[in-house]
Amino acid sequence: MSIEITVGHLLPYPMSDSNKTDFTNPSTFILLGIPGLEAAHVWISIPFCAMYIIAILGNFTILFIVKRESSLHVPMYYFLCMLAISDLGLSTSILPKTLSIFWFNSREIDFSACLTQMYFIHCFTVMESGIFVAMALDRYVAICHPLRHSSILTNTVVAKIGLAVVLRSAMLVMPHPVLARRWPYCRTNIIPHTHCNHMAVVKLACADISVSSYHGLFVVFCGLSLDGIFIIVSYIQILRAIFSLPTKDALLKIFGTCGSHLCAISAFYIPVLFSSLTYRFGQSVPLYFHIFIANMYHLVPPMLHPIIYGVRTKQIRDRLLRLFTHEGM
Repeated sequence: MSIEITVGHLLPYPMSDSNKTDFTNPSTFILLGIPGLEAAHVWISIPFCAMYIIAILGNFTILFIVKRESSLHVPMYYFLCMLAISDLGLSTSILPKTLSIFWFNSREIDFSACLTQMYFIHCFTVMESGIFVAMALDRYVAICHPLRHSSILTNTVVAKIGLAVVLRSAMLVMPHPVLARRWPYCRTNIIPHTHCNHMAVVKLACADISVSSYHGLFVVFCGLSLDGIFIIVSYIQILRAIFSLPTKDALLKIFGTCGSHLCAISAFYIPVLFSSLTYRFGQSVPLYFHIFIANMYHLVPPMLHPIIYGVRTKQIRDRLLRLFTHEGM
């Protein structure tokens, strides 16, 4: 879920004497942005800012349309609203500080604020994964048990699923900042990143951070790997049900319904997988590329999800067109 960055030699950035002295709990960390591309920070900020604006407008539009249209008050769109809220939280946890680094060279971040940012970034990431499991469950029940869908996924059940997803994320990620606060930091307070990535922070500690490292792997396994397995199993069952349908029209309709979910899931998991493979097997890849990819897999999905559902989901597309047509009149 996170890119582990080893801080060996410090990158070209003037380090004051205070950064060289021993300190147990630094009052601030220094975020370098994207080391090696400092001259291009302003140019890089343009697509980053554009993605953030699209994510904000798109996800708020989804929330507005679902709230306004009573016909969309069904489990599928409730889970979509949960995804939109998670996307807003994830992108907002990263982009404001990143843009302040790019635009105003505001590199300092308070120690507690850094741990808070770390917590919310990973919490929203795990939360999104859990929401995709809930959405896959909804599609499984709707396709494999259509007559029982409304009785199985009642509003109460949907609320309980949503609460379980939030609580699981909150509790699973909580040890990240708790453990990070315990370590003594006596090397440097310079983080070669745009945000407080978990491993980028704890690797600055002058202590055995095996517990943090193992917990990070545990979060990846429980928060992403198991979720991915559950989603795959759900869609295997869905595909078996789809191909047993007698009519072509029903087949196309269900493919259209599931297509948006599969696209959204791909937009989330593929960048994470690519980033992980790049880190594991791309030791010769420059550090700035690792950091750039880490930003992409946190920023691209929140931007793409509302576009995917807006284009591929007929109910949302029709209501969006109706909204603009009505306002135009």
